[in-house]
Amino acid sequence: MKLAPPAEAPPVPSTDIAGNPVVIGNGLRRTLLCFFRDAYCPFCNYRIYELTARHAELSALGLNIVAVFSSSPDAVRRFVARHPRPFAVVADTAPATFEAYGIEKSFWRKLKGIVARLPTALKGLRIVGLRGLNTSNLMPADFLVNEHGRIVEAYYGTDAGDRISLERVREFAERGALRQKAIIQHIAATTIAR
Repeated sequence: MKLAPPAEAPPVPSTDIAGNPVVIGNGLRRTLLCFFRDAYCPFCNYRIYELTARHAELSALGLNIVAVFSSSPDAVRRFVARHPRPFAVVADTAPATFEAYGIEKSFWRKLKGIVARLPTALKGLRIVGLRGLNTSNLMPADFLVNEHGRIVEAYYGTDAGDRISLERVREFAERGALRQKAIIQHIAATTIAR
């Protein structure tokens, strides 16, 4: 079943592939939670490339990025060893997490994405090679989760390459940064008034 705001974000596996804890809704930072097919998916690899390129900017705005792959830990470790990532990458082959977030499967929507987004598919295939042609039928999904663990936006891809726009992600992060700044100013003003 698909999730909708303001649902609480279900927990994800508690550690990333480097053994670091993965915490969503820690009271401090907002999170972009992304679900991906597998480590060889061309669309997934291209999106990871985009997130890596924008990571410094988004992180400076107080945004964490968590990428959850439906791949074995070994496959994800090999992927990250070739292309290290500055954000949490989780390997989760248990379907429970994907089911909890309502991640859908569709062979036809996968084919639609390949046809409709051929230039992006080709860019991704340059990264992963021909193994990228044999991926699962999971559809992509992105969740913007606030600092309290509540889903602000749930974006379910309509095809294999459909993701939330990075502009919307940036706006979400900016709103969080402004909110944090206002809270800090309020605390400072209250402390000075005493």
